[in-house]
Amino acid sequence: MSEKRMTASRKHHLKSMMLAIAEEKLAKERAEATAEKSAYMEQNCPPLSLPGTLQELQDLCKKLHQTIDKVDEERYDAEAKVTKANKEIEELKIKVIDLRGKFKKPVLRKVRMSADQMLQALLGSKHKVSLDLRANLKQVKKEVKEEPAEVGDWRKNVEDKAGMDGRKKMFETEA
Repeated sequence: MSEKRMTASRKHHLKSMMLAIAEEKLAKERAEATAEKSAYMEQNCPPLSLPGTLQELQDLCKKLHQTIDKVDEERYDAEAKVTKANKEIEELKIKVIDLRGKFKKPVLRKVRMSADQMLQALLGSKHKVSLDLRANLKQVKKEVKEEPAEVGDWRKNVEDKAGMDGRKKMFETEA
């Protein structure tokens, strides 16, 4: 308890002083930024004077196009540098994560749940759905294979096939 607490009025006074100093610094920064901007504009952008003749206007347009091309090249180079720097930053972040160490996967426990319990856990206690998985399975009927007819007299077999467009007659004429 040897620490002394600051009174509320002292806190308020210090806070107001800090805000005043910060406001002054911001004002100075704004003034410097406008001064730098105006100096840059004076240096790189000469004042525009429109000539009277057609040839002079064409020369002025050519100069403006050249400066536009130059500025576009600089902008493209700056964008390329920024994208390259961003890629390097991402790669370094990945390397830092790798150097910190591998993450250990926790051991998962086996949990036995019925289908009803899973649905209740997923859908909440409001939905009480009983799910009978066997009821949804497709019913497959087993086909009973016909056993081959008993081996017997071939004539009897031919007589059974008599209804098939006179096949019996065909056998009778040949015999």
